[in-house]
Amino acid sequence: MVHRQSFAENLRNIPPSPRHRHPSLTQAAVQELLNHPPHGNKYGNPKFSGREWRDITIGELVSPDDVAWVEMDSSVEDATMKLLKSKTNVVLIRNNADTCNPITTFDYSDLNAYLLVVVGLARPENHQVQLYNSIIAKGQQGEPISIREIQPLCRQEPLVNVSSESNLSHAMEILGSGIHRLMVMSASDGVVGVLSQLRMVDFFWNEGVNFPAVERLYPILLRDLEIGTQHVISVNCDAPLSTALMLMNDEGLTSIAVVDNNHNVVGNISSKDVRHLTTTSRAPLLDGSCMHFISVILNERGVEKGRDAFPVFYVNPYSSLAHTVAKLTATRSHRMWVVESASPSPSAPATPLMGPQNYASSASTTPANAAPPSPIPATAVTASSLAGSHLSGKLTGVISLTDILNIFARFTGLHPTDPGEQRARRRRSSSSSVRPSLESSRPSFDIRR
Repeated sequence: MVHRQSFAENLRNIPPSPRHRHPSLTQAAVQELLNHPPHGNKYGNPKFSGREWRDITIGELVSPDDVAWVEMDSSVEDATMKLLKSKTNVVLIRNNADTCNPITTFDYSDLNAYLLVVVGLARPENHQVQLYNSIIAKGQQGEPISIREIQPLCRQEPLVNVSSESNLSHAMEILGSGIHRLMVMSASDGVVGVLSQLRMVDFFWNEGVNFPAVERLYPILLRDLEIGTQHVISVNCDAPLSTALMLMNDEGLTSIAVVDNNHNVVGNISSKDVRHLTTTSRAPLLDGSCMHFISVILNERGVEKGRDAFPVFYVNPYSSLAHTVAKLTATRSHRMWVVESASPSPSAPATPLMGPQNYASSASTTPANAAPPSPIPATAVTASSLAGSHLSGKLTGVISLTDILNIFARFTGLHPTDPGEQRARRRRSSSSSVRPSLESSRPSFDIRR
């Protein structure tokens, strides 16, 4: 968040796309890897192996070391630095350092909302004009802006507390109702951990717990489970990145599908990806295309990991639940996009399971203390130029972690509430200030039911 006053000036100059990276694998090799992948890493922690899942307490899945704190009067810059390092993708906000009881949170969706105001993209309603002008002015002058000041911009996620001594069925029922994270409380120490939906799904996938209801669900095809939704919001790959960020903020989304002109999925942008925009050198990316932004992220990942990468954020109706869960845990994603696909053949499954090491996520993290490399000059990036983009299909739906945990809970005899209630609440609580600016770019995104 350094030198925020330069954001507006930098928006005048869009950096060139990164150099074209030649894929390390041929198309045939990629498809072969997709069709015959290695198995995931089961039984990661011996203490959970073979145990009955209902005998495991919530506190066993979390660690106090994973809890990041800032005070309400801390600067947004300090909160962002903590967020970039947070293993749980959230920072807990408290009144002062003497308490371990949070009053609200700061996550990547809040950071996205803040950045949209700082760069002048968000449009305030009448009662917000003074607040927005104050934040923009402070940003231009390099003055610190406190977490307290930006509270009206933030999406107020409910703080749901659970006892660290409660069993996992209690957490399963709540998370399966659409709550994204739980504050795990100790009677004597306050918050001792944060249990997210992803941590819960990851736990059951990677640990050898005795969960027969889930084991019976894993081989079933998505088509037969009838989970997910056909209400999908996407953005065109040629649309400005700012359109995707505003749309996520407006609709209360944590990620959005990026599609080509034929509505084929070519990528994914998540609210966590805004971490690539927290330095002034990256502000011009807001005017570049969504595809350019994805290519920058993948280029950096290739440099860091020493290999080329492409996103695998989609499944199809013939994918099994196991394949879907494997992809969610491997990419650390909140949702998988459902694409059209022909009926699979026995020798070539349409959406096979890949081990975590084979996935490339546009939400992959970079070292928190490392400065992001400068974009490398090259020709413009097209959807077809990304390795693996031709392996997807036409966007038809979406399956989220909420959907996965909801069906886990229902098939275990629990009674989660309708997740649609939480989704509607998030849309209502998201800022309406950007809606006017979206009207001018309607052709750039699509809502399908």
